[in-house]
Amino acid sequence: MHSANHWGGSLEIANNGDSTAEEYDRSRNLDWDKASINHQQQQQYNNYDQYSQRHNLDETQQSWLLGPPEKKKKKHVDLGCIVCSRKAFKYTIYGIIIAFLVIALPTIIAKTLPKHKTRPSPPDNYTIALHKALLFFNAQKSGKLPKSNGIPWRGDSGLKDGSKLTDVKGGLIGGYYDAGDNTKFHFPMSFAMTMLSWSVIEYEHKYRAIGEYDHVTDLIKWGTDYLLRTFNSTATKIDKIYSQVGGSLNNSRTPDDHYCWQRPEDMTYERPVQTANSGPDLAGEMAAALAAASIVFRDNTQYSRKLVKGAETLFAFARDFGKRTSYCRGNPYIEPFYNSTNYFDEFMWGSAWLYYATGNKTYISLATNPGLSKNSKAFFMIPDLSVLSWDNKLPAAMLLLTRMRIFLNPGYPYEEMLSSYHNVTSLTMCSYLQRYQVFNFTKGGLIQLNHGRGQSLQYVANAAFLASLFVDYMNATGVPGWNCGPTYISLDVLRRFATSQMNYILGDNPLKMSYVVGYGNKFPRHVHHRGASIPSGKTKYSCTGGWKWRDTSNPNPHNITGAMVGGPDKFDRFKDARKNFSYTEPTLAGNAGLVAALVSLTSSGGYGVDKNTIFSAVPPLYPMSPPPPPPWKP
Repeated sequence: MHSANHWGGSLEIANNGDSTAEEYDRSRNLDWDKASINHQQQQQYNNYDQYSQRHNLDETQQSWLLGPPEKKKKKHVDLGCIVCSRKAFKYTIYGIIIAFLVIALPTIIAKTLPKHKTRPSPPDNYTIALHKALLFFNAQKSGKLPKSNGIPWRGDSGLKDGSKLTDVKGGLIGGYYDAGDNTKFHFPMSFAMTMLSWSVIEYEHKYRAIGEYDHVTDLIKWGTDYLLRTFNSTATKIDKIYSQVGGSLNNSRTPDDHYCWQRPEDMTYERPVQTANSGPDLAGEMAAALAAASIVFRDNTQYSRKLVKGAETLFAFARDFGKRTSYCRGNPYIEPFYNSTNYFDEFMWGSAWLYYATGNKTYISLATNPGLSKNSKAFFMIPDLSVLSWDNKLPAAMLLLTRMRIFLNPGYPYEEMLSSYHNVTSLTMCSYLQRYQVFNFTKGGLIQLNHGRGQSLQYVANAAFLASLFVDYMNATGVPGWNCGPTYISLDVLRRFATSQMNYILGDNPLKMSYVVGYGNKFPRHVHHRGASIPSGKTKYSCTGGWKWRDTSNPNPHNITGAMVGGPDKFDRFKDARKNFSYTEPTLAGNAGLVAALVSLTSSGGYGVDKNTIFSAVPPLYPMSPPPPPPWKP
């Protein structure tokens, strides 16, 4: 049958009777869930039902009438190169907004606010004191001073020293004045340079951290440059050393460094030069100073080699069997002031430093020779020999060699002697502890290493350095303590000894006085020192004209910053009087120990020592096999 097509064109509709209608109804009921479509769709289908019933349409015709089925709403978002679900896209947008609020916004605000630099942690007391202690060496310089010397009341001086010597080009200009007078004593000066170099080798990282590395190395070089002029440093063999410039005779009434009270810039009197034609002690100490400095200046190859060459020349002079008389024997300009009591300690000290500087096994063989320890009385356990000073290097030399055993463990043939040095060093540390009553202590807690005599603090500072260094060596190997007889002692106990002694020096004492000039609010104002006690300026005072400045009760016009004075007596009493030099006179050797102790204890730059630098020139050690035991005999 044909029916009219309301949309144009002809439309043929086939009528297959009831079966077709039933199939349609069944199909319609299966394909549509009226509860899941919207109202508009429902109305559309109701209209469609009425029409299809009225016109009797089959399924194909119905599809023409309804058109294509409505597409479901997309559940994904097409971003071009990425397709994601709407839910994920929504959460992503939320996440970006939250991240902006939490991270980006505070960052933007922080960057727009005014910037305030974070202040570094303040330096500890030891660092503050160390800055000052180094300045003492600037105040003691002799010669033509650089503009950067930093001591406004000091100027050029001693420019005619050694000018009459025909074998020294340019004379003996430079170096350091020893103490409150204007004498250049080469023996304690050398010891001071060795101590400064040792402290730099062990604690270079600390000096760098506090900005003093260039300063301290300049001070060392000022000293070693001068020492190289006191002998023929270009030769391999020498027959003399110039041992002192200036000085005085006891009870002299002629112008000299003690009789006169003048600034070094104003000296006009004769300054004699002392010559040592033998001197194993002086030469051994000078060799140690140059060898230790060669390690400090290892990056300056030419200068370091020059120092090593000079050290070897000096040590050969020291070891010359025909020149074994002390450098000061019978010399009235030296013996009353810096008398050397032995020279085998300088042999051990100098040979240890030369081994570290050169790696030459000849030196370590000497340092560990049983004859050397016997002649130096290293194993006699005499309390005074455990006290480090410009005269006695035994405790320092044995600690320096103990270092080799701790870190290198060279074994045979050195182990036996190194082990003995290690044992004695451990006992030395025990002797510093008050519980063992080897040394007396004042009521205020100061150890009396020189039995209550004057100038006590230099020995205390040296002991504090050795104790602190021993602790650092042990800590570097993870050993927490050592034995004093049957008692195990924690390293903290020894560290507390070192800090207590330095704290006493810095003001933790019954008088609440700092014995380092310029440190703290209360310190000595009448220091026994010519340059600091006389006003600087155009007025020059004669030899005796300066006595009024020596004798006045007024404070010094200049504070000699960083100078550690002689210190209190055995009753913790101190007389701040210029004429009482045992209380108020600083020394070069004393301040070197002070500097070493302070840098070992400061926490600036971290803790611990540089384990390896000192061994830079030491070749790998391969222990030899010990000799076989003698054949058995019944």
